[in-house]
Parts: sequence; C-alpha cells; structure tokens
Amino acid sequence: MLEPEIIYEDENLVAVNKPAGLLVHKIKNSKFDNKELTLADWLTQKYPSVKTVGDDPENRPGIVHRLDRDTSGVMVAAKTQASFEYLKSLFATRVIKKTYLAWVRGEPRERKGVIQKPIGVLNESTRRSVHSTRMQKEAITRYSVRNTINKEGEQFSLLELRPETGRTHQIRVHCASIGHSVVGDVLYGKKLPFQSRLMLHALVLEFPLMGSGSVLRLEAEPPEEFARFGELSTPSQ
Repeated sequence: MLEPEIIYEDENLVAVNKPAGLLVHKIKNSKFDNKELTLADWLTQKYPSVKTVGDDPENRPGIVHRLDRDTSGVMVAAKTQASFEYLKSLFATRVIKKTYLAWVRGEPRERKGVIQKPIGVLNESTRRSVHSTRMQKEAITRYSVRNTINKEGEQFSLLELRPETGRTHQIRVHCASIGHSVVGDVLYGKKLPFQSRLMLHALVLEFPLMGSGSVLRLEAEPPEEFARFGELSTPSQ
C-alpha cells in the first residue's frame, strides 16, 4: 500500500500528504480492483474508532472530502462525528481555502485570471464538462502563472490554482476548458510525447479549528516529480 504521510493531527482530525496513485476510498461498480487498500483502509487500521465516523462510514469512514487517485497532496479526515460535521460544514460554506499546483500544457494569455464556468455531467460516464447542462453546478477557479518552460519542443506552465467551489474534476475540467489541460490528464487532455503522472497537487488547506477558532494552515510539499518536470528545460522568454 502507498503510505500517506501524517503532517498534522489532534484529537479531532488527522491531515495527511496523500501520494499519487492511492485511492481515497473504494468505489462501487468501479473498474479498479476493490481489494486494493485505500486511504480509508489506512485510516481505520490506524484509528479504529473512525469506523463509525461519517455519512457513510462503511465505505468512507472519516472521509470529508476527496482527491482523485492520481492527485497528490494534503487531505484532512475526521476522527469524531462532531469533527466530521464541523469540517463538512466548512467545505459546504466555502470557508476552507484550497490551493493547488498544476503543470499544464501551453501558457495562459493572462498571468492571472478567473475561470467561472458551470460544470455538468457528461452522458452516463464519470466525465464532467463545461458544455453539459446535465446536473450542472456553479464552478469557480482562480489561477496565477508561477513559471513557464519549454520542454521537448512544447511549452508548459506551472499554475497556482484556488478553487472556490469543489466540483468533481473541477481543476482538470476548467484547465482543459481554456486550452491548457493538466499534464498527464488522459481523460481531459491529449496524449503527451512522453509519459507523465497527473501533474496536480493539493498544496494547502487553511481553515479555523473547531473550538478554538484559530486558523490552521496545512501544507504538503510537492513530490519530486514536480521539480523533475521542470528540469532539463529552458525558461520561456
């Protein structure tokens, strides 16, 4: 099992740096092997009391939010039902501030911008689209360009992204919608001339702690792949 790294914990919650490739919880009717160990399995092994925490503790014990299997980065899980309800309310009311990093193809015309495009479900699949009105929901993502490089004859940009809503595949769909799909995204982007994991990383979660109200800032350092991606390249002029 890919091991998450604990970056913070107290009596109410635990925060981890989830590695890319680790599924958060088992998915019904999934093409993936449901016998593989997940983050939820790791949580219940380490904190047995979490087995009764959540809206669906049998399948998602302690899980308040999720990251895609191939997205790395900071995640928070509840240890108690009270903490679960509190964290759930913070996500629902957009109190939690989220920051991501992503390598994308090309260079956005504007160094900073806001992608404000509703996202709907595409047909009967798991795919989402800004062009679908089926189960459409508001979606807002702010971005800024940190760096741009030339690599193997193609231009790539490192974006800092701040999603204000939490729709499924939001960052991936929004980046693709402006012509700058996330590197390694085989669902919403085109195949690269070289292999790469999905270059999306949840960098920061920031929110007030239950009880004290003091602001907790959780940060998970990007994996080595992010640094390596920018190596052996030349900065774009």
